[in-house]
Amino acid sequence: MKSPTQTARLAATLYVAWSGTALFSFTYFASAFMVKGDAAATANRIASSPLLYRFAVLSNLMAEVLSIYMVLTLYRLLKDVDRGQARSMVALVLVQVPMAFALMLLQIAPLVLLNGADYWSAFDKHQLDALALGFLNLLSQGIGALNAYWGLWLLPLGVLVYKSGFLPRIIGVFLVIAGCGYVLSTVTWFLFPAYYRLVFLMVTAPAGALGEIGIIGWLLIKGVRTERPVVS
Repeated sequence: MKSPTQTARLAATLYVAWSGTALFSFTYFASAFMVKGDAAATANRIASSPLLYRFAVLSNLMAEVLSIYMVLTLYRLLKDVDRGQARSMVALVLVQVPMAFALMLLQIAPLVLLNGADYWSAFDKHQLDALALGFLNLLSQGIGALNAYWGLWLLPLGVLVYKSGFLPRIIGVFLVIAGCGYVLSTVTWFLFPAYYRLVFLMVTAPAGALGEIGIIGWLLIKGVRTERPVVS
């Protein structure tokens, strides 16, 4: 049986691993392989680095597996604070898993389209390149939608941290603000795309840094203040 401090540090470690693999899969992937508006250049990048491309897809898979263990570990740490909020936190992470797997299929699609198989002979190279870029653009839209759930799960987590009594309340406040920021970013992405970057940099990123990095750092370095959770 792990102590609360051991559980806290395990949760933080899994959080870092999840965030790192997801960031690589979704953020680095787009900059490394996608050339906006240029299907041929995008296809050439994929063809020139197939192993790296496959590793990015694998990172997506790893991220979702890590997210399950991470949120269940947080649940063990925080369930006695408020079981309803703790269950909501778990549910809002688990619902992301099938969504992310669907996005992973869009990620894999260009590998299939550009594999040179005979059954693609009905299409010329320009058409296949265009289809590959189309799937990747659809992937980007899907990530924009998933962005909302990256924020929604932070809301019950923030409430749990605030109410816990063994974690700093200010971190809980920042987590709630970050959660709202992610949701606001998603709305902006779909309705006012020209302002998405501004909203993300001005609201979501600062609050996310203070909240998510704050909770990870606190759990890793400090653990928890007491061996038993104190409900407030």
